[in-house]
Amino acid sequence: MKRIPYLDLKQANQPLEDELSDAFQRVLHSGWFILGKAVETFEEDFASYIGTKYCIGVGNGLEALHLILRAYGIGDGDEVIVPSNTYIATWLAITYSGATPVPVEPDPSTYNLDPDRIESAITGATRAILPVHLYGQSAEMDPIIEIAERHSLVVIEDAAQAQGAAYLDRKCGNLGHAAGFSFYPGKNLGALGDAGAVTTNDDALASKVLALRNYGSQKKYHNEVLGFNSRLDELQAAFLSVKLPYLDGWNAHRRKIASFYSEQLSKIPSLTIPFVPDRATSIWHIYPLCTEKRDQLQAFLKHNGVETLIHYPIPPHLSKAYAFMGYSEGDFPIAERIAKTELSLPIDPDLTLEMAEYVVQKIQEFFSNQ
Repeated sequence: MKRIPYLDLKQANQPLEDELSDAFQRVLHSGWFILGKAVETFEEDFASYIGTKYCIGVGNGLEALHLILRAYGIGDGDEVIVPSNTYIATWLAITYSGATPVPVEPDPSTYNLDPDRIESAITGATRAILPVHLYGQSAEMDPIIEIAERHSLVVIEDAAQAQGAAYLDRKCGNLGHAAGFSFYPGKNLGALGDAGAVTTNDDALASKVLALRNYGSQKKYHNEVLGFNSRLDELQAAFLSVKLPYLDGWNAHRRKIASFYSEQLSKIPSLTIPFVPDRATSIWHIYPLCTEKRDQLQAFLKHNGVETLIHYPIPPHLSKAYAFMGYSEGDFPIAERIAKTELSLPIDPDLTLEMAEYVVQKIQEFFSNQ
């Protein structure tokens, strides 16, 4: 029996061992470990890659979104429209700012925020729309931005899973007013620890985020505002700079595997495979299937050596953390259905076509016996 891991970070980083070791030595011997040359270099390179004027390295993806909200002055009494189906960090960023997350259901075919449902959720307290490029696929940004412009709202992208994804001819992170990225180790561009970044073309926002990430100051001891300690450290920046040139190649391999999965699994009636609209691209951070037999399929695949994950089994509105908002089961049925039926298949640069064939074979075997 084969063993197909969902993600093997040791294997993923091994081919870069020499380059990562060299990066570590450079930082070690520099004697400078916070907000130095390595951070500046990565910020410049990632901004160039995304196509934005600014990239500001921060501690993680949650803090990237939180600092953007703070920098725009969004807080108590304000509302932010957010997908009902996303990782809870998207909601937490809004709550940390003092604002209220207002959930809107996704398009069931793309799993991304449904533009047709947004305007009915807008009130006089709405300040921003926070679309998520879920699973590595760009949200439908043009209609979202049009709605935001009509109502004078800020658009903040949660691009935590979308390093390299695009909408039409522009990369995610360069579509709204600002974006938050995560470089958690399992991401398509992953650090060797927590790391994140804000990208934007807004001069004023960039200046505020630069201060907020560093105790509210851009010059030591000159604290302009009540800030935070959320700084991308030199080591993680150096590691990310090593990996960035490989990102497009890794994403291309993911697309090849995703295309194979979709072609082979499309004929199974009780299985829903991902749909990508023409205007969007996906970097396939996650390859999500949906099936009413999710739990049985996952158990069968595990028994046959195939590891899978569920993204995400509890939608934010049903989490204990957000019980204070008073939501109950049935309030957001699309998000709840996705949570009960989604299963993520292995997909990463180390997954060979032979391994993907084995995964498909076992899925076909499972459904042929139903």
